[in-house]
Amino acid sequence: MTIVADRDLVEALLPAVLAAGRIEMSYLSAGVKVETKADATPVTAADHEAEVILVEGLSKVAPGIPVIAEESVAAGKVPETEGEFFLVDPLDGTRAFIAGKPEFTINIGLIRNNRPVFGIIYAPASGKFFATLSHQEAVEADIAPDTRGERLADHAIRALCTRDPDPKALVAFTSRSHAAKDTGEFLKRLPITETKKASSSLKFCLIARGEADLYARLGATSEWDTAAGQAILTAAGGSVTTLDGAPLAYGKKGDRFINPHFVAWARRPLLGAS
Repeated sequence: MTIVADRDLVEALLPAVLAAGRIEMSYLSAGVKVETKADATPVTAADHEAEVILVEGLSKVAPGIPVIAEESVAAGKVPETEGEFFLVDPLDGTRAFIAGKPEFTINIGLIRNNRPVFGIIYAPASGKFFATLSHQEAVEADIAPDTRGERLADHAIRALCTRDPDPKALVAFTSRSHAAKDTGEFLKRLPITETKKASSSLKFCLIARGEADLYARLGATSEWDTAAGQAILTAAGGSVTTLDGAPLAYGKKGDRFINPHFVAWARRPLLGAS
């Protein structure tokens, strides 16, 4: 099965995304027991329950397209993928979620030919919804998890567009929860005049909105952490590359879907090959 219209896919998936958001918000207010996975990262019941809802939603909307979901992979359930497949992170920013902070997201990305071609990112605590409507159109909307309008058409949408970087005064995002010395050293190679911190995939969306010029991540991430954000940022005019300027690619099953170091740029890469 090949997905043709991004807008139709957004509309079809929105009810499941909102349902997953409601689950997460219920745990955020009530508290949740934290467990530790084999890779030493935290996981909660909210991660698991939200993933079930999202995977079921995808199976109804796009039957036959494999789904690579974070908690399923952690449990050893990795479907075979040929051609296109979905990547799902049911709760990106688990550490922020556990701390009761609002910067956690739901991520759904569609990969085709090793590149993200579609993305949805939803931040339930703030009601911020981001999505691609085509490979050259990304939008945002304010949609509360308990909204009665479960169609994108019921909400006002705003186009996302990256900004032109000032080559002498760049603004960079860094991770709030995963600071790395190597990231700081990398940023010294650029004329950074302001650094902002944020959690989860929201950094991609904020660059897509025009709030910064880059986000460097010289630390461990997985494909489900970045696919949706890369699709949205690319559709808004940006790019996501490895440190040598090559596009960040997907489908690295042999490497357990781990990403190399990368940089999300508001426009073209400012370092490495263009």
